[in-house]
Amino acid sequence: MSQPAQAASLIPKGEGSALLVMSGGLLGELALDGARMMPVRPLGRASGLELLTERCGEAVVAADRESAERLVDLCGGLPVALHIVAARLLTNPGLTPADLAGELADESGRLAGMSLGEERSVSAVLDLGYRELPPDTARLYRLLGWLPGTTFDVGVAAVAAGIDTSSTGTMLRALVSASLLESTGDGRHRFHDLVRLHARERAAAEEPEGEQLALLGRVTTHYLALAALADRSIRQDRLRIADLTTLLSAAPDPFGTTGGTAPLDWLEAEHRNILDVLRAAVREETLRTEVWQLSEAFTALFFHHRHLGDWRESLELGAAAAAAALEPAAEARLRSLLSRPLMDQGEYDAARRELESAVACAEVSGDLVVRASVQEFSGRYWERFDLSRAMDAYRSALELNTAANEGRGAAIAAYFLGSAQDAAGEHGEALVTLRGAHAELTVRDDPRMAARVLAAMGLAHDHLGEHDEAIRTLSEAARALRELQATHYEAQALVALAGIKERSAADPEAVRADLTRALEIYEAGGSPQAEVLRRRLEGTGETG
Repeated sequence: MSQPAQAASLIPKGEGSALLVMSGGLLGELALDGARMMPVRPLGRASGLELLTERCGEAVVAADRESAERLVDLCGGLPVALHIVAARLLTNPGLTPADLAGELADESGRLAGMSLGEERSVSAVLDLGYRELPPDTARLYRLLGWLPGTTFDVGVAAVAAGIDTSSTGTMLRALVSASLLESTGDGRHRFHDLVRLHARERAAAEEPEGEQLALLGRVTTHYLALAALADRSIRQDRLRIADLTTLLSAAPDPFGTTGGTAPLDWLEAEHRNILDVLRAAVREETLRTEVWQLSEAFTALFFHHRHLGDWRESLELGAAAAAAALEPAAEARLRSLLSRPLMDQGEYDAARRELESAVACAEVSGDLVVRASVQEFSGRYWERFDLSRAMDAYRSALELNTAANEGRGAAIAAYFLGSAQDAAGEHGEALVTLRGAHAELTVRDDPRMAARVLAAMGLAHDHLGEHDEAIRTLSEAARALRELQATHYEAQALVALAGIKERSAADPEAVRADLTRALEIYEAGGSPQAEVLRRRLEGTGETG
């Protein structure tokens, strides 16, 4: 039923009766007559399998349950889609669930495959609601189908359609009322997978040539501006290759006001969508510059939250775009950054190849600060294989930063040099180097890096036999890193702290608490260290 008035004459007058009305829309007018609204959600896998079994027979589903489950997933739990899929299996004796699942796996032909003719198809059902939309709302619906990402807010929707945000909210509510869009409850919206495909189908048929690329350009630029503003809000004096002065001068900053959006929270909430934007935009020659610039800004999230797979992919996309755009400084920066998630994933040969390319690109760029940064990342690699070579790289980074008058970069290089000295057994000299780096970073109001240096100082104290000072220093570092949401480095500090406490015969529960928190962090970031810690907590791994 599509109109509330159609149900008016059917409303029972006496007691003991009820009227059930179903519609693709919300039928809100019936609430005036005492109706209770009950949203019907898509079927879960178990219910979808039950429906498929009821229609096709238990033997068909039991013969290939995996493919049957895949069909339910491809239908997204929509009963109409499941009924059509079941009908196709019933009316085509040679068609197996595996065959049909393979056919529907291709998004470009999925809706066409969910059809028994023009009148009996998922597209025909969705067309009923689409045809009733006002023209401007119908256009928004079509364009949102092309939007990369799974969720979007009013601002992104407005940018996608190139319209003012003041009218976008009203149109989004109309799409929710027509059951063509879902509200996630946090100010965002999303499509059901099949509805998104329908929106794309309508866009391909009705939008002018070039509109999809124009939309992608608008959305990529939108996310670039916001990611860059978030990056700068987190840390203003970080090394950046992209000059976004013009773009950011005209962009409203949601992170720069008291009570505004927290930049790390925004990056975390949007990081899947940003990655989807990068995946889509990297295929377009005209968006290469925006891709590497967005990749560079986006990495601010991963300095704090180590989503290793996502970080790696975003940097791979950015480095490829920078190479194609002939931007050697940007390519050097992104490839050196890429070495970090690669090493965290244990792929040291791949990390070395990226660093070798980064060194070559940095030399071509002639930029002292970029060269210094690449030397710093090279030192991080060589720490695992050749401490002498690592210290040489850090000293080179220190010299280049000093020559470029980059005090923060020089302090960070000193931090890594001090850590390498400590690892090489030069514990007293390491503490001197680290104290100097800590003082410089504290003066420069860089609490995150200062806390990381503090953790390194704790390790040096431990190596000198100063265990109480080591525990105090590492505890202070872990607290600071947690407050700063630098969870990866918090985990490193906690693991080191737990080891010292174990050797000092500290409370086992305190040791377990430190390791449990570190495990949570590593599991959330997809780090291979998670399994090591899990075994350690279970008492089957190393305890030192």
